[in-house]
Amino acid sequence: MNSQQVVDQAKAKFTQAQSHFLEELKKLRTGRAHPSMLDGVMIEAYGTEMPLIQVGTVSTPEPQLLQITPFDPNNLQAISTAIRNTQNLGMNPMDDGRVVRVPIPPLNEERRHDFVKLLGTRVEDCMVSLRNIRHDAIRDIDQAKKAKLIGEDDAKRLEKQIDDAMSQAKKEVEVQAKTKEQEITTL
Repeated sequence: MNSQQVVDQAKAKFTQAQSHFLEELKKLRTGRAHPSMLDGVMIEAYGTEMPLIQVGTVSTPEPQLLQITPFDPNNLQAISTAIRNTQNLGMNPMDDGRVVRVPIPPLNEERRHDFVKLLGTRVEDCMVSLRNIRHDAIRDIDQAKKAKLIGEDDAKRLEKQIDDAMSQAKKEVEVQAKTKEQEITTL
């Protein structure tokens, strides 16, 4: 692996860590209904567990309401049960024989505070991931330097490129976290 590939690989991993962080952010409630809130829900259907998206469509007809329309009406009860039993959601679905409606209760101050703390945990996990990626890339550069594959100047230049990419990734994560925190705390 040449030296520039180490930098490119680190940048790709930074991007991957950021997209994982964004997926985690989508799962945090903000008080408004969003179809991605139910992404992690698994439904017991046709003798196997399937993601909700494979057994029905999720829409938001109102800001405080999710509506799931199953492809097969026989799965209505299974969808309701799976949503009710998903611990971290705390939602109480209702089905009317055709669709499942999930009212999203407004967040109280305590729940908002809990979600902000959870957001902080997610941010820290992402930062640790970014630091580990940086550490691995710099270690690869050091090994190449010791093996005399690259010179001292090239090693410093590559480390600077990795540090710049890391700084950019950290800034983007912080901006996204700040935006999400505002969404959570805004009534």
